[in-house]
Amino acid sequence: MSGQRRYIGVAERRARLAVGQRLAGAARAGTPEEVGTSLVALHGTDPASVFLAVGARLVDATKTVPEMERALYEDRTLVRMHGMRHTVFVFPTELVAVVHASTAIAVAARARAALIKDMAKAGAPDAEWLAEVEASALAALARRGEATAVELAQDEPRLREQFVYAAGKSYEGVHTVSARLLRVLGAEGRVVRGRPLGSWTSTQFRWAVAPPSAELPVAEAQAELVRRWLAACGPATEADLKWWTGWKVSDVRAALSAVGAVAVSVDEGVGYVLADAVEPVAAGEPWAALLPGLDPTAMGWRERDWYCPAELRSALFDRSGNIGPTVWWDGRVVGGWAQRPDGEIAWRLLDAEGVGREARDAIEAEAARLHAWVGPTRVTPRFRTPLERELASG
Repeated sequence: MSGQRRYIGVAERRARLAVGQRLAGAARAGTPEEVGTSLVALHGTDPASVFLAVGARLVDATKTVPEMERALYEDRTLVRMHGMRHTVFVFPTELVAVVHASTAIAVAARARAALIKDMAKAGAPDAEWLAEVEASALAALARRGEATAVELAQDEPRLREQFVYAAGKSYEGVHTVSARLLRVLGAEGRVVRGRPLGSWTSTQFRWAVAPPSAELPVAEAQAELVRRWLAACGPATEADLKWWTGWKVSDVRAALSAVGAVAVSVDEGVGYVLADAVEPVAAGEPWAALLPGLDPTAMGWRERDWYCPAELRSALFDRSGNIGPTVWWDGRVVGGWAQRPDGEIAWRLLDAEGVGREARDAIEAEAARLHAWVGPTRVTPRFRTPLERELASG
């Protein structure tokens, strides 16, 4: 009966967020691996966002760049790969097999079918030709160890083949086989992104043959991913989890049942927590944070009213639903920030209710902390939002 479910209100959800998302000062992590494990997945579409998200959660943010480069490119304890909703994320390496079986296999099948269909529509070479190119490219990548798409095309020139996508449509474009094929191979778990060309903000990656990983039953993998996600994001609704994973509702419900999730009451209706997370969580010390665009906390739930008021979204989101840089105070979004051309971190409150001197001082301290470790590097979000553009140009 719904009346018997424990109610978890907004204040407690924000208290849980502070600890589970490593945002409160006392909950900050010592290493990027700790952040990755706690958050399950870091949005990797914008490479700089991953570093900024981790830096916001480290005790010593000045170590962000060297520690992230160690984890991603030397120790390989974090890996950048396709996951939910055909989106690139950074995951803890121990979750590679889980993500692949639970999500990426289905994503990859759709991506491969779409590539073959798009090539056929454009009159490009067929699937047999593509298989030959694919085998040749993978062999070349194995020989090189790591390579960019351009370098691979030196070994396998057919990767340069181009075809017209969506001919006659407003979004018509020309696609290159190498770009589409490497994305498919990435989703299939056969290649992974390596060290980028240039700095930590670069979007030009080298590729490498993916190390072998275990093959897990789909249901088992989905249950494990849901368990991890609820540990980081519970309580949350079926709608939140369906949106985050991109799964069918039936898969979400089966996974919730498999992990023994407990139904609770939240303002949106029925939410779920793990069985060991039912007891109340008290609020800790108030905290401030400056989180980047696509941060996993800001993008962690589909239903966001409890931490991001609807009236703020036109300034903080782009037209595709990507959130830009946000300013947080004690569990809720209260504004946004941007980096100006001279490196200054500028921020603005959009919701000043309850944001007094203590909060403003804490936000300013976070801005100074961010400025100190980013240094001379210039960071422009891949998906720009109205407030970010305005602040950056100011």
